[in-house]
Amino acid sequence: MEKVVSPDCPYPGCFFCVMKEGNPSKRRASILKFFRELPSQDDDGQVLPISGLWNTAMAHPNDPEFIELGIFECMAALIWKGLKNRRWLSHDQNIYIPYYAAHIIGSYTMNMEEFAESALHTGVIAPLVELLRGRLTWVEQRVAVRALGHLATYGSTFPAVADNGEILELSIQLAMSSLEIVYSHFYQFVDRRLSYHCDLLTRGMGGVEMESRKAEEWASQLQCWSLQLINCFAFKPEFLPTICKPEFLIKLPGMWGGLVNENSPAGIGLLRTICHHKLGRGPVANCSGIVEALGNIARSSDDWQYMAIDCLLWLLQDTSTCHKVVDKVVPALIDLAEITTLGDHKKLGDTIVNVLQECLQSQGAGRNAPSNHTKEQIEDLLSCKQRLKWEKTMPKEDLHIKQAAALVVKLEGNSLFSSGNISGAAAKYSEALNLCPMRSKKERVVLYSNRAQCHLLLQQPLAAISDATRALCIHNPLNRHAKSLWRRAQAYDMLGLAKESLLDAILFINECSQSNDPDLSIRQNKVPDYAERLVKKQMRAAWLFREAAVKHGGVHCEGGGDGGGGEVYGGGQDTDGSEWETASESDIGNDDGRDDDIGDNNGEMGDQRKDKPSLQEIKRRYNLHLAEGGA
Repeated sequence: MEKVVSPDCPYPGCFFCVMKEGNPSKRRASILKFFRELPSQDDDGQVLPISGLWNTAMAHPNDPEFIELGIFECMAALIWKGLKNRRWLSHDQNIYIPYYAAHIIGSYTMNMEEFAESALHTGVIAPLVELLRGRLTWVEQRVAVRALGHLATYGSTFPAVADNGEILELSIQLAMSSLEIVYSHFYQFVDRRLSYHCDLLTRGMGGVEMESRKAEEWASQLQCWSLQLINCFAFKPEFLPTICKPEFLIKLPGMWGGLVNENSPAGIGLLRTICHHKLGRGPVANCSGIVEALGNIARSSDDWQYMAIDCLLWLLQDTSTCHKVVDKVVPALIDLAEITTLGDHKKLGDTIVNVLQECLQSQGAGRNAPSNHTKEQIEDLLSCKQRLKWEKTMPKEDLHIKQAAALVVKLEGNSLFSSGNISGAAAKYSEALNLCPMRSKKERVVLYSNRAQCHLLLQQPLAAISDATRALCIHNPLNRHAKSLWRRAQAYDMLGLAKESLLDAILFINECSQSNDPDLSIRQNKVPDYAERLVKKQMRAAWLFREAAVKHGGVHCEGGGDGGGGEVYGGGQDTDGSEWETASESDIGNDDGRDDDIGDNNGEMGDQRKDKPSLQEIKRRYNLHLAEGGA
């Protein structure tokens, strides 16, 4: 075949010149020849056409042209070459080629099942599994698990992935160890970072801070894509015994995409798939820590809140697991019983009430029966539902009288609160809730939120979470009552649940930025000091590499010294731990009286100094961990 060469190009058969060929048949023939010959060539500069193919695959993953001309065979052969010929791999810039080749396979199999079938027939699984084993580095593991995850997604190609029994085990190990691997092999020692890793992470832009940020993002993707691959296996009951090992299950609630990969359901997504099948619910129910974590996620600002709720409902509906989890699950679900719609879940609150009612009716006496306290909680909920029906038949005048009586009692509670009688105030808010009509949701939001603040001051974080969650569930829009978010963030902080506290605090700031309430609105686009302090604290505590840093030590900069990251994340005490404290009685003042919601800490809310970061700045920080010197 006649070689296509641009007059200005010194390389015979140059791929970029081939792509400029105007004759379609000549162009296809030249591309076919290029793919066939490339793996056997040892010329310099091979990474250039491969990176070009990578760009094309990313931009046009559904274009069949290269698939038909043999790109999968070429990429598989290049991966094998890199694995078997270390001399070639270390020459020129060939070290980049296995990464690009695996990425190209993953991009072309991302959307099209027929492309995945073609890839399968060319034998891409075997070289991808070698990368998954860690034969090269974590960077290649990341793109290998991505590609295998795409192949496992389709019904026609999953059996071939599943036939390689090592893939599932490797994915489980990678999900558990990926963050530690990236931290200890790249992030921790700045002066030991492989240059090609840095180039791939930053696309040649360089800079230690950018490298670190991207490494955190890629580490999260490595874990999340491993979980996605495991999730494909979890749909098949025969693989659940392998997946449902206690040492793996217990870690799943803590595996989340972080603020750098928030679009992935991560661990909670896999737990939902596991709980969907009877074989998976048993092992989950046997791990009390998982059930507690599901309850926390269900009562949080996590985007995947509905997945945790699904898990709790399925565990209760299964007669073989209900008695194991009922006393832990019921309190969380009762707090959520007035949710109307959550995502695609319509009338979710009604579903919760029906499941709880069935649970109460189906559980007999004896060892497997729920506790008396749990029964009372369900009965109280059912009484409230009956009360709502009864109120629909009441004359409006009677409802107005009830509402006025509730207001009087609430004001008495506010007065007690202001005088420092927190227990008395909480009792008054409870009395007002019993009087307030069920349909007066705005008033009930305030009462629940006020009582949550009382629980905070009485050092009762679980009760505060319960009341704040109830306020958020009946608020319109759902989960958007700023003060309840703030109070729940504080309660989760008291329990040491950094992720849940962080998500609520971030949402609180977002709500403040849109609020018309002068006590909440962020004047001059500045974030309140007290909110910024809590967010900083929780960003450190929920940092993706936190456990790895505690185990291996802090970040080391050039010269062997311990960098700022070592101090921030190295496992010591939080540097600003003494700066954050829950609002005390002396800090509390009333708001302007529009809704009689008691304040949290007006002294801090009113202090908007000019040196505070802007809302735009703190939002930027949400998408990355704190810089080493940022504490």
